[in-house]
Amino acid sequence: MTPLSAPFPATRFRRLRRSPALRDLVRENELSPADFIWPVFVRNGDGVEEPIASMPGVMRRSVDKVVEAAEEAWNLGIPAICLFPYTDPSLKTECCSEAWNPENLSNRATRAIKDAVPDITVMTDVALDPYNINGHDGFVEDGEIVNDRTVEALIKQALSQADAGADIIGPSDMMDGRIGALRAALESAGHKNVALLSYAAKYASAFYGPFRDAVGASGALKGDKKTYQMDPANTDEAMRMIARDLTDGADMVMVKPGMPYLDVCRRAKDMFGAPTFAYQVSGEYAMLAGAGERGWVDGEKVMLESLMAFKRAGCDGILTYFAPAAAEILGG
Repeated sequence: MTPLSAPFPATRFRRLRRSPALRDLVRENELSPADFIWPVFVRNGDGVEEPIASMPGVMRRSVDKVVEAAEEAWNLGIPAICLFPYTDPSLKTECCSEAWNPENLSNRATRAIKDAVPDITVMTDVALDPYNINGHDGFVEDGEIVNDRTVEALIKQALSQADAGADIIGPSDMMDGRIGALRAALESAGHKNVALLSYAAKYASAFYGPFRDAVGASGALKGDKKTYQMDPANTDEAMRMIARDLTDGADMVMVKPGMPYLDVCRRAKDMFGAPTFAYQVSGEYAMLAGAGERGWVDGEKVMLESLMAFKRAGCDGILTYFAPAAAEILGG
């Protein structure tokens, strides 16, 4: 082999890659079970674990099985679980009153989890779509998704969730003004310590399809959600919305979906420095899990690589259906 004709540059980046110990020593970002919020689907029944065809390995669980999931999460070091209800179609109406029923699935599951695993953080979803016969996050009047009347309903929904023991309220509806209204209502009702994790930058994305299967909303939606969810082309708008929600009382902000919007995560963290989360949504999960199931990719490795991408982009935490599988590897 011909020797180099000139002295090699002083910096050889490969020096610090040559062993696992050296790679660990200089790693810039770390991933741990404490970074995860685990989204879980709850349905009626007892002893039910119902697989969701479009989300390999994910299931709808009855309340007793959701409690078992919360116990599993806590034992794995996952600090939070997020509840999404699969509402019986007979309870879906135009007035959406099941959303603030103290005995709805979400509230029953919250109380059961807090009784069994009091130290785990329970996050709940604020939006009308699980209870709306029209499939929208807000009320529909003459074909328009109306804002202010919807916010009034979201307040009732959030207060019922806080009364049930929710630690974090996650408004995913994307109505204008709802963060300020929810913060004021929670304070007035004595729920001063309930946190708001605002879906501040939630895009009108095609990656939500399997989620709609999971909550029984596929086929129910009339029209689309583009008048209230964000245009995927916009990032400056996302910064303005995040700024507004933080000013209005959000404790944390979220970007949704996750991997297609890592640039938005990075901008949000750099610009505001607030606790920033991303939701690795159902379509992202389904693609990775489905490819791994078929042997097209190494499922475990792409799972961990995808989760590390969020940390690298500045996220403090990730909502992910991979949470228990990843936590088992990382905590082992």
